[in-house]
Formats: sequence, structure tokens, C-alpha cells
Amino acid sequence: MSTNAVREKKPQIPVRLFQFVQSVGKVTASTLLGTTLLGSSVVAGGLVGLAISFRNLPDVRVLRSYMPTETSHVYDVNGELLYSIHDEANREVIPLNQISDNLKLAVLGIEDSHFYIHQGINPGAVLRAFLANLESGETVEGASTLTMQLVKNLFLTPEQTFSRKVAEAVLAIRIEQILEKNELLELYLNQVYWGHNLYGAETAAQSFFNKSARDLTLAEASMMAGLIQAPEEFSPFTNYKLAKQRQAIVLNRLVELKWITPQEAQDAKQQPLRLGQITSFQTSKAPYVTEAVVKELTERFGRDALLKGGMRVQTTVDLKMQRMAERTVRDWHQRLYEQGLYYSYEEGQMALVAVDPRTHFVKAIVGGYDYDASQFNRATQARRQPGSSFKPFVYYTAFATGNYGPESPVNDSPVKYPDGDGYYIPQNYGGSFSGTVSIRKAIEVSLNIPAVKIGQEVGLNKVIEICRVLGIESPIDPVISLPLGSVDLTPLEMAAAYATFASNGWQSETTLIAQVTDSAGNIMLDNTPKPSLVLDPWATASLNSTLQGVIEQGTATNAKIGRPAAGKTGTTSSERDIWFVGYVPQLAVAVWAGNDNNAPLGYGATGGGFVAPVWRDFMQQALANEPVVEFKSPTEFDRP
Repeated sequence: MSTNAVREKKPQIPVRLFQFVQSVGKVTASTLLGTTLLGSSVVAGGLVGLAISFRNLPDVRVLRSYMPTETSHVYDVNGELLYSIHDEANREVIPLNQISDNLKLAVLGIEDSHFYIHQGINPGAVLRAFLANLESGETVEGASTLTMQLVKNLFLTPEQTFSRKVAEAVLAIRIEQILEKNELLELYLNQVYWGHNLYGAETAAQSFFNKSARDLTLAEASMMAGLIQAPEEFSPFTNYKLAKQRQAIVLNRLVELKWITPQEAQDAKQQPLRLGQITSFQTSKAPYVTEAVVKELTERFGRDALLKGGMRVQTTVDLKMQRMAERTVRDWHQRLYEQGLYYSYEEGQMALVAVDPRTHFVKAIVGGYDYDASQFNRATQARRQPGSSFKPFVYYTAFATGNYGPESPVNDSPVKYPDGDGYYIPQNYGGSFSGTVSIRKAIEVSLNIPAVKIGQEVGLNKVIEICRVLGIESPIDPVISLPLGSVDLTPLEMAAAYATFASNGWQSETTLIAQVTDSAGNIMLDNTPKPSLVLDPWATASLNSTLQGVIEQGTATNAKIGRPAAGKTGTTSSERDIWFVGYVPQLAVAVWAGNDNNAPLGYGATGGGFVAPVWRDFMQQALANEPVVEFKSPTEFDRP
């Protein structure tokens, strides 16, 4: 937010400061103003003479469009803060009228009580500081106005030299000529450092007192104002007694200026203060979520825009559901390890992704059993073979031709296909054959040979085309074994693709980010769902009908949740990856388990036996308050 964005037509001097200036009387005020202006002119003339050599001083006109670096914030879909992202400065910029008058009063009282009168430098303060420092033989008193402090923070190095002080004064005078007092005060209060990597009044108020800067009491504001000279040393987080001493100094100064009464000062000193906590270095509430969001935003907008641009990022994730997903993965990882599934506790891993089919918003995403132990996000970055959970893409392709339906017969018998110098001979799990069966039956018990045959009949390139329509971007080769899942996909891709089945063919772009705005509320990215029908409704309803049978009487009876649900198990022939991907009309969820080192899982590991229960556990929690919704019947649509 630039200063110009909140420029006000008339200066709004804090009420008590305005009353004080008025109370000194016309003659006194005129005399003070005249003396100050005369002194400023004399000193300014001398400084300009001294600063002839400062031809390369910064152009202060850039402040007209200056935008301080600002912290970006990431929220869940309901507006709960998940994570704050910043570079060297943790700052939230707010307009002057949203900062408590108590804080304005306290800061001006202790830092620059003549701020609304001088023209950038305070000749009286300069003279007092000169005499005090001359008498002591060292620097014991400063003469910097608030404007000079702002110049130092924005343009100059902190070195203590005479030439730098001259440059500081010259620039302060220049700035006062192009910006109004309120604009300068707003810049200062948003720029000033309050310790603990807290920059600006709003960020500091939220950290110190867990409230907005607009709500600061006189007691809180005076403590904050007392920190400015040495924020780390005077911080109440590190030395509360010293912070209270600094608060008393500020309050006594305000009484001396007659900006507050002695009774108000006494009340403020006695008011109990409830400190917040340091907010600059807190961890994410949902690290697998925010890691993926930060990656996407960095690729889209650049790292600097994210770290310094004050973005407000609303994700699609429901933190309550995310907590359910994290707890489910953590608990089941332990249980499956105890059952001997994994190579080792550390190598064994699990990922879970939940997508809302109505919006294609990602509602929860877990990339491992413990983010602190491993930051690798298996939900978005690990490509693993899906096994038989790939078969629905083949069968949907067949149904969409209009030549096949759930009851169409397919022969489950030995077959071989030329493959290089030899032959590819698909085998069923267990090695047996079932003869002629319906496609419905072949799906329910996950027969391999029928899937390979159907894949050859409809064409593998057509299957790949459907995968692309469903949003799968991972490389896919049209190898004969493709229908059995000989391709590497991510859990996010699987959950998103199945979500389109759950919505009966309607699809929006799958995303973790609902909207991004800048700190002023201007929209930078809007991912409002724009659903379009990408699949044939009859073919989709037919597939949903067969996949319900997988749960009711097929390989995934461990996934029964007491309501209509569809899904497919997946187990690779090497038993290195096991899956269950299932859905109801309101939620599609993919669960994967395997070893990070790609070692085989324990003997007898199957998707239906080990991860279907994980899916069931999560779905029962996630759908606790959701009504039961039936899938659409194929009879509601025309066959292609």
C-alpha cells in the first residue's frame, strides 16, 4: 500500500496534540512557529552550503510511489491464518487512520514532539544536543526528528559520521517539501523497527499484544513507543521490567507536554498488560499445504513478490479436514509399520489427497507421516505406479465409445502380445483365469487380462488422451501394460482425476489456491471454479456404477463407509506401491503407501487390505456432517 493511496485532504493531527498546539495561544504559537521556521531556514541554508558536494543524494520524489516491503499471509478456505511469509522485514502496512491515536501521541511525544511544526529539522534540538555532546566529549543526546529517522531508515547507512548527518538533514528538508505531515507519519509508523524482526505498527501490535494497532490502549502504546530507541534491549519479551521503565518515561513525557493528565499516566502505568508472542518466526500450521502453495506462487509471481509484496493468499484447504488427514496418516503409518508393511519406520511413507469434486478445490493434502522428519511432499512430487487404480481410465474410455457397457462380456483367458524380441503375457493376481465375465465383474475383482484386452481394443493413445482430459500431466507411454498401471503418477493427479468421475464428468482446474490479492485488496489471481463437462455423462455414470461394486462386494470391502461410495484398489506386481482411490459425490480421496527407497512392502500387501481402511477412517471423519448423496444412474443419460 503506497502512502498516496491513503492521502487525506486535511491533516488529521492526533486530537490531543492538536488541542495542545491550540492551547498555547495565538501569540505563543506564532512565536514558536516563527522562531522554528526562522531557525530552520538559517540551519537549512547552512546545511545546503555544506551539502554542495552531495550531488548524488537519493531522489526523495520516489517516496510518492514508495511501497514498503510487506509480509504475505496464507489462509485456509475459511480465513484462518496458516502461515506468514516474509524476507528480512515482517511487516503489514496499514493507513494512518487505522493506527490508534494513543500510539501516534506516544511516538510523537517521545521521538519528536515538534513534528507538526518543524520543516524536517529541529534547530532547538540540534543546539541542545550540540551543547550536551560538547560538554560530555561524546554523543550523549541526539537531535534527529522523526523525518530524519525516516530518511536514515530508507536511504542512508547507519554509520555515525558528520557527512551522513548532513545528508540526513538535507534529505529530511527535501522530503518535507513533497509529502504532507500525515504521509510522513504514516510512512514512519509502517517503517519503524520494533525488534524481533517486527516492522511497522500493525505487525508489532499483533505480536506484542495480540491486537490490531487501531485498538492499542495508552498503556500499550506508551510501552511500544518506549522501545524504538533500542527495541531488542527494551523488549518486554526479553526484559519486562526495563520495558515498564521505558513506558513510564514515555508517559511522564506526555504529562510534561500536557498531552495527557497525570491521572491518565498513572492509570496507564498500573494497567495490567497481556503480552502476545513473537510472530516473526512461527511455523506453518499446515506445512505440506503451504510448501505447495509457496512453490506455485513463486513460479507464478516470483520470489520477491511473495516475500515482500504483502500478498493475501486464500487456499482451498479446510484446516479442520487437513488436521483429520494429518492425524489419519500419522496414526495409520504407525499401525501399518507394526503390521510389518514397511521396510523400516523411516522409509515407510504414506500420502493422502482430498479433492472436492464440485469445485476441484484441494481440501486436504498430506505428503508424509511427519513433515519435520521429511519435507519431501509425496502427494505432489512423488510419482509412483498406481497399479490397478489406473484401470478406471481404461474402462471409462471403453464406455465412452458406446460399444461397451458394464454388462458387456470380456474373456478372461490366456493371451500374449508381441513385445520387442519376445511376448508380453499378462497375468491375473493369483495366476488363475475366470473365462467369460462381465466388465462389471472384471472391475470388481480387479482382473488384469480383461483390462489389457480392452486397452488394446479401444487404443492406448485414446486412453492417454482421456488421462490428459482428466488433468494428468505426468509422462505416459502407450505400452501394452499401461492398463495395469505401468506409469508413474502422483496422488494429487489420481485424486483430481477421480474427482471428475465423482462429479459425473464436470471439471474445473484442480487447485490449492482459491484467490490471491495484494494488501489493498486488488485481485492478483482468481481461481473461482469454472466447471465444464469434459466426460460423457452416461459413460461416467456407468463407471461409477461399476466402481461402487468394488467397495460393496469386490476388492475394497474394507472401504465400506455406510453410504454409496465408489473406488478402486491398486497394487503393483512388485508390491512396492499400494493404493486406494475412492469417492462420494462430495469428496474424492487418494491414499498411497510405499517405501521411500522403493523396497518391496511386506508379504501380501494390497491396496484393499492395507490402505482401503485408511481411506475409510478418513472419509468417516470428513463426511460426518455431510448428507448422503446418491450417484446418478446411467439410465438418466443417453448412451453415446
